[in-house]
Amino acid sequence: MKKPQRILLALVAALGSHFTVLAQAAPVVVEAESGTSTNPATPVAGASTGDWAFRTIAASGTTPTISYATTLTDVAAYTAPTAPGGGVGGSAPATAARVLSYTVTFPEAGTYDLYARIRVGPNGANDDSFYYANSFGTKSPVTGSDWVNCNNLFNIGYTSATAVVDGAGGAATGVWKWVDLSQYSFGGAALVSFTVTAGNLTQTFQVGAREDGLDLDKFVFGKKGLYFTVANLDAGTPGSATPPVVFVPTGPALATGKPKYLGCAYSTAQSPYFTKYWNSVTPENGGKWGSVEATRGTFNWADLDSAYNRCAKIGGVFRLHNLVWGAQQPTWLKGLSDADQLTEINNWYKAVADHFAGKKIDFIDVVNEPIHTPPTGKVTVGSTAGTDDPAGGAYLNALGGTTSLPDGTTQYNWIIKSFQLARQYFPSAKLMLNEYSVENDGNTAQTYVRIITQLKALSLIDGVGIQGHAFSTKSTSATTLKANLDLLAAPGVPLYITEYDSDALDANGNNSDAVQLAEYQRVFPIFWEHPAVKGVTLWGYRVGHWRTAQGAYLANSDNTERPALTWLRDYIKNTTLGTKAASAATAAIFFYPNPATGGRVSLSLPATFGQQAVEVSLLNALGQTILRQTLPASAETVRSLRLPGVAQGLYTVRLQTNAGLFSQRLTVE
Repeated sequence: MKKPQRILLALVAALGSHFTVLAQAAPVVVEAESGTSTNPATPVAGASTGDWAFRTIAASGTTPTISYATTLTDVAAYTAPTAPGGGVGGSAPATAARVLSYTVTFPEAGTYDLYARIRVGPNGANDDSFYYANSFGTKSPVTGSDWVNCNNLFNIGYTSATAVVDGAGGAATGVWKWVDLSQYSFGGAALVSFTVTAGNLTQTFQVGAREDGLDLDKFVFGKKGLYFTVANLDAGTPGSATPPVVFVPTGPALATGKPKYLGCAYSTAQSPYFTKYWNSVTPENGGKWGSVEATRGTFNWADLDSAYNRCAKIGGVFRLHNLVWGAQQPTWLKGLSDADQLTEINNWYKAVADHFAGKKIDFIDVVNEPIHTPPTGKVTVGSTAGTDDPAGGAYLNALGGTTSLPDGTTQYNWIIKSFQLARQYFPSAKLMLNEYSVENDGNTAQTYVRIITQLKALSLIDGVGIQGHAFSTKSTSATTLKANLDLLAAPGVPLYITEYDSDALDANGNNSDAVQLAEYQRVFPIFWEHPAVKGVTLWGYRVGHWRTAQGAYLANSDNTERPALTWLRDYIKNTTLGTKAASAATAAIFFYPNPATGGRVSLSLPATFGQQAVEVSLLNALGQTILRQTLPASAETVRSLRLPGVAQGLYTVRLQTNAGLFSQRLTVE
């Protein structure tokens, strides 16, 4: 058991009025590891020394030593009726052993807001909650009305030294960050500040454990009405009576007036100044089945509606993400029969359609990650691949599973059924697939093309989503990215980059503006300028981005723009797409005879191309390159193209010239 430690902050009147003002504005700092608790008589399974541990991270470089408190047991251990505390672990700490107590002495009477420096563990939403008492004094560990449930801390908070800690913020997991607990409403609960009276400057403050995996470094009580930056709270220095001047973007959206949209994933963390940059909206998590219907028959549309309303405000393109996936699905699905699962899938589609009745949905990601994350109910990637995933859906067979065809290929019945239902319930929306790592992996791209081709043959697909994440593009050459885009475009279905980001970490793991800028300049134009790509969506742009730890955000928490964002604005503004000259050139390219016979066809090129070599690629209906040859430079506008061993069928011919990349269809008989 730890000895009580008292945090004292004394004023010395003899120092004069100037120093008194500073002291009164200084926050009251409480180290989390200074709390006291009682170990349980019988340790909970998995917790050998009680419910709390106090740990230290040694100093490294410019980073000082950090001592912190962490919880060892999860609320799940206390929710059963027979558990300690009578099953109240969901609303209160449940036992005295799960409570830390602090004695805090304030310099003066007043009202104070509560701040906390925390770090959320690798399990994100399963490592991100604790309780704090909603007033001073010793509280009952089993009385829910005594406690504030601080949940969903994984995607809020502030890390930038100059950022004012106020409201949600947008910091991610795995980083030390500050949260203003008094200015963030948890689940709509009333905001809580703390009042200290002149006769009671010393108070007891308590916090309680809720989920394991959450680290608590320190708490700070700051005078209400003052503005504290991360730097103020880190150092325990005075706040400011006036808000700091922050950068405010002016707009308009970057792709205004362009033939392609440039959008962004939308969430609370990404919402500030959203309309100043983006003209398309995709809900980040709000449209996923597991988010909307976590409890069977109970629908939470709040986040999805927030995204839709933001899109309606800007008159932009709305992309609904997503209907069918093998992750973030309702956990109650897994125990149902195939027939009941299919009924619930229909109910899910219908619920979305009914909710948006009379409203326009431009695009729908009908099936998300069909190759990497199908709804098998199993973890499909990573070190735990093959293990059960309660949120994995496990309804692939309910949709028809797959069939092995005589030629050795696979017929994706479950994907076809998903799209058939989407055509039924959303007849006016454009239906899309969405997948990652098809832009960098030719084999996966080939599989994706086979799925696209099957859907196209049934007139079920209107767009192909390519996520474009940094983990796919970072080590991939421009040549490979372009070649795979060409391959994916071969079936003739428009392409869309749906979840783009570029990281900023240098070789030493430092967040580098220069690294991020160089990667944007290298990768983004490949996507934006490809003729088959009709729109690009970034998967976040502010701190709070899902890859905040990798530095993938474009705007800092104080709204200032990183160099990559400044470059992106200028690049979009100054890049001309879809010129008439390119269209005229495409029209002037043709084959004859078409259909071709006899293993040879003539290619006619416009005279404006001049004398140049032409690289020719012939792709079949599955997007596979079956022939590639280079026609030598010549002054002739008509070239002869050999087609050795090419079977009958419809093909796409890609022509790479000095004037650009052009595509034409060719039938071989």
